[in-house]
Amino acid sequence: MKIVPVACLQDNYAYLIVDESTKSAAAVDPVEPEKVLAAAGEVGAHIDFVLTTHHHWDHAGGNEKMTQLVPGIKVYGGSLDNVKGCTDQVENGIKLSLGKDIEILCLHTPCHTKGHISYYVTSKEGEDPAVFTGDTLFIAGCGRFFEGTAEQMHQSLCVTLGSLPKPTRVYCGHEYTVQNLKFMLTVEPDNEKMKQKMEWAQKQREANQPTVPSTIGEEFEINTFMRVDLPEIQAKFGAKSPVDAMREVRKIKDNWKG
Repeated sequence: MKIVPVACLQDNYAYLIVDESTKSAAAVDPVEPEKVLAAAGEVGAHIDFVLTTHHHWDHAGGNEKMTQLVPGIKVYGGSLDNVKGCTDQVENGIKLSLGKDIEILCLHTPCHTKGHISYYVTSKEGEDPAVFTGDTLFIAGCGRFFEGTAEQMHQSLCVTLGSLPKPTRVYCGHEYTVQNLKFMLTVEPDNEKMKQKMEWAQKQREANQPTVPSTIGEEFEINTFMRVDLPEIQAKFGAKSPVDAMREVRKIKDNWKG
C-alpha cells in the first residue's frame, strides 16, 4: 500500500491510502477535496471512499464537497460523532476492505470527541501496518479532552492504540510535532529519545517535509501521554495512577504557553 500525506489548511493532514494493485484509494479527512483529488490523480489512483476521524470542521469539512465531486462516494464516520456528509456510520470493530490487498479496522478512540475513530490499516503485502489517529494521538502529543475524560484518553492511547504492533506507522491529523516535543522536553528534560526526535523534526520542517509517520513503538519513548503507565512518570507528577498522570500532564499542557 502507498500512503500519501496531503497538507491542508494551516497545519492539517489529509491522507490517501492507495491499494497499488487496483489503484483504489481511500481519503482520510479530505478537508480540501480538490487538493486530495489532485494528489490521487498524480499517483493514478481513484478515490472509492472517505474515512472521517471525527466531526470537527477541519477534518470533516470537505465531506459534502467530496460527495458532489465524486458522485456516489461513501463517507464513513463514527456513529457517536455527528459527522457532516457521512453516508455510512462505523463503530469499534467494523472492518472495511480497500482494493484487493488492504483491510481497514475501525477503532473507537474517544475523548477528543465522543465518536472519534482511528483507522488501523493492514496489507496482504506484509508491509508494516499503519494507523490514522486524527486528533487522538499526535506525534509526541494527544488531542485536547474536549468531549471526554482522562480515563477515556488513557484507554484510547495506552490500551487501544498502545496494543497495536510496535512497528505500526502513526499518521496523525496535524503537523504539531516540533511544538509537542518542546513541551515534552519541559516534563522529561533528560529523555534522549525526545531530544533526538526534536533535532530530526526541526530539520524536517526546515526542509518543508512532514514529520509523519512515527510508530507506536516510538510513541512509547517520546510521548509522555503514552508513558503514564511507567511508575517514574507517575512519580514525577505525584500521581497515584496512570489516569491521574494523564490528567495532570494534559492540565499542564493546556496551560503551557510554549
